[in-house]
Amino acid sequence: MIVLGLTGSIGMGKSTTTAMFADLGAVIWNADDAVHRLYAPGGAAVEPVGQAFPGVVADGAVDRTRLAEALGRDDDAFRRLETIVHPLVAEGRLADLEAARRAGVRLAVLDIPLLFETGGDRAVDAVVVVTADAAVQAERVLARPGMTRERFEAILARQLPDAEKRARADFVVDTGRGLEAARTQVETILATVLDPDWSPPRRRRRSVPD
Repeated sequence: MIVLGLTGSIGMGKSTTTAMFADLGAVIWNADDAVHRLYAPGGAAVEPVGQAFPGVVADGAVDRTRLAEALGRDDDAFRRLETIVHPLVAEGRLADLEAARRAGVRLAVLDIPLLFETGGDRAVDAVVVVTADAAVQAERVLARPGMTRERFEAILARQLPDAEKRARADFVVDTGRGLEAARTQVETILATVLDPDWSPPRRRRRSVPD
């Protein structure tokens, strides 16, 4: 089974690109969805996050609004949260990939916004970075409800710069050139990685057998 890591900064079109991979038959694992499950009632992150950030748990689940407020009051809060959540996310990812492998899946795509930041690029066969011009990115993000320039800049500050992501990518999808062009790029990537003669450029940790 080939495992691709897909990432990109906010507003680059990552969700759209992920959907294209899914339409073409790839199994998708989404990091944000995994976090939602961890924060939901009964989720493995509820108790430790509640202990680390008193008052953010309501009705047995992590209240994201309260958590966001707590994170905004403490410069070190994101690091503490990541030490709790990232290992739990990684554990769930490995279990889901193993299930996909047993089911005979040929290609899995891991949609992980902080792929490089968390070292997830070392656990995949190749990395796809979704990009677009900075002006296109800003236009998309600032059009979102409740988004401000200040918040946008704060999000970017926590993410690896787009230029560095592209430099470290094995494949790049530019969504700024339109949907059809992006789909063509995705189709080319799939044809490449599913070719029996293709050799993965990254040495994946063998936590998930082939």
